[in-house]
Amino acid sequence: MVFQDHKVQEAADKYLGPQYTQHNPHVPDGVKPFTDYFIPHFKENPEARSEIKRAVAEGDLVVLHVHSKMNKADRGSAIVDIFRVEKGRIVEHWDVIQAIPEKVANSNTMF
Repeated sequence: MVFQDHKVQEAADKYLGPQYTQHNPHVPDGVKPFTDYFIPHFKENPEARSEIKRAVAEGDLVVLHVHSKMNKADRGSAIVDIFRVEKGRIVEHWDVIQAIPEKVANSNTMF
């Protein structure tokens, strides 16, 4: 809902827990800081989209391997998001982000 449809507030209300711990250094802890960060981000970047390539769930953790692009011309980034879930709500988030380079040393993709 957030990164594909840009429904930030709706997704936050539905999926984030009341206590939300954020490990991304650019986004503060909490639901309101999350929405305050991403609502303007998508207004400034209306073509931004993310495609989930893989999902893994184990216990209270969900891991997503994501291809995120700011627009159609953008090469994008490979992202691994890790979410901790309590009572069906996301309560903690980590991510690792790697820009997709123009030249690579092998014929494999990052996905």
